[in-house]
Amino acid sequence: MDWKGRKVLVTGAGGFIGSHLCERLLSLGAEVRGMVHGNMRGSVGYLAGVQQPLAKNLEICGGNIRDGAFVREATAGIDTVFHHAAITSVAYSYANPEETIITNVMGTLNVCNAARHEHVRRVVHTSSAGVYGTTTDGSPITETHPVAAHNPYTASKLAADHTAESFYLSYELPVATCRIFNAYGPRIGQFLVIPTIILQLARGKELRLGDLTPTRNFTYVDDIVSAFIRMAEEDSVIGEVVNFGSTRAVTIGELAELIAKLMNKEIEIASDPNRMRPKRSEIQRVEADSSKAKELLGWEPTINLEDGLKRTIDWILSGGYEDVPVRH
Repeated sequence: MDWKGRKVLVTGAGGFIGSHLCERLLSLGAEVRGMVHGNMRGSVGYLAGVQQPLAKNLEICGGNIRDGAFVREATAGIDTVFHHAAITSVAYSYANPEETIITNVMGTLNVCNAARHEHVRRVVHTSSAGVYGTTTDGSPITETHPVAAHNPYTASKLAADHTAESFYLSYELPVATCRIFNAYGPRIGQFLVIPTIILQLARGKELRLGDLTPTRNFTYVDDIVSAFIRMAEEDSVIGEVVNFGSTRAVTIGELAELIAKLMNKEIEIASDPNRMRPKRSEIQRVEADSSKAKELLGWEPTINLEDGLKRTIDWILSGGYEDVPVRH
């Protein structure tokens, strides 16, 4: 599909995946409207780093995803919507369940409603592999795996997924849902496990972590961006949920050892009770089956874990988390 001249809306555009997606779309020739959370500082997050000539096709709009009128206005004249705006921290959701659920569900409702009324060609909705909970038999998780609300964050994502599905079934909204397995890379949120390990090791050899036994797939952000682009291009995924995850699963303990090796660090891992999740809400094993993505979209991950971690380590240690310039 030719993206040149297509008008695209990316919600959550100043964040981790959203900013990478905006840059890819701009490089493909799309005209991108990046929705960021309005604030007193006028910060646009990582969109501040978009350089010319790409920036000439970037329009930034600031507001609240929970404001239906704002979302409707931002959606006017748009061909494709990529919905990323959300509260994404599981830890934050434990402390702020109401804000997490209202923001993530109401935001998705507003996006779907606006897209419906503005006759948008495609909505690509962002989901999380966390909704699957733990695989019970050790096999990779397909899209038919049972879902569960293990914590307020996954509850909010499940409700948002069902909201998107309801608009497809009730109004024939052309929505497709990406279910992401642990995206990582430059710009990843500091509160997540990979930057936590890297930043602690940068200060010394002691690591204070929670449970080391949960198993995860970690999927590099460039591959995730490619997944979103393909979901917007292919008609066969309308009304579908598609998994996107790497083929390699590691425990948190193995991940820490690998990062230490890449940083040439010796490590001592100490258990931190403050980093432990409530036992019944911890998701022990998540391993992706992305065969549907390969079959429908020809998608496969291209960046292996070592290379992706090297890029992430280099970005963090070069000052990636320093204040992002404010752009008005």
